[in-house]
Amino acid sequence: MDFLRLVMSRQSDRAYDKEHSVEPEKLERILEAARLAPSACNAQPWKFVVVTDRELSRKVGKAAAGLGMNKFAKDAPVHILVVEESANITSLLGGKVKDKHFPLIDVGIAASHIVLAAESEGLGSCILGWFDEKEIKQLTGIPASKRLLLDIIVGYPLKEKRKKIRKVKEKVISYNGYK
Repeated sequence: MDFLRLVMSRQSDRAYDKEHSVEPEKLERILEAARLAPSACNAQPWKFVVVTDRELSRKVGKAAAGLGMNKFAKDAPVHILVVEESANITSLLGGKVKDKHFPLIDVGIAASHIVLAAESEGLGSCILGWFDEKEIKQLTGIPASKRLLLDIIVGYPLKEKRKKIRKVKEKVISYNGYK
C-alpha cells in the first residue's frame, strides 16, 4: 500500500471484534514500528506496556470507559499503553532552551507509527487520552511516579471505513509564510 493511501484509509475505530485476537507476528511488527520512531536527540522517551491477556484487556478497557467515554475500549483485544520515560540530557537541555517538552512530541510520533502500522496490518486502532490513569497503572504495575500518556487500542474493526472529513487544504497549509 502506498503511504498516502495508507494514511487515507486509517481511521479511529470504535467497535472491535472481541472474539478475534491480534496475531503475535502482526503485533510484533507494529511494536517494531513504534520502537523505530524518531525522537529528539534519539532520547526514545517511551515504554510500551502491551496488554494482550483477555481478562486484563477487558479491565483496562473498563478503566478507559469512564464518564461514558470510550465504552468500546473493553472489547479491544490489545491495549498499547504509552508511558513517558525520561529524556536524555541533550533532549532535556534543548527543551529547556527552546521551551518545549520534546518527550510529548516524540510520543506523538511513536503513536502515529503504531496506528499506521496497525492499518498496514489490516487492523483498526484508536488513540485514547481519556482514561483512569491511576486504575490502569494499578492494573498493569506501571509505577505511580510515571506518566501514562496514551492507551492505543488495536484489534479487528467491526465497522466499515467512513468518509474522512478534514478541513480544506487552504485552511491548514500556507507556503512561505503564515496566511
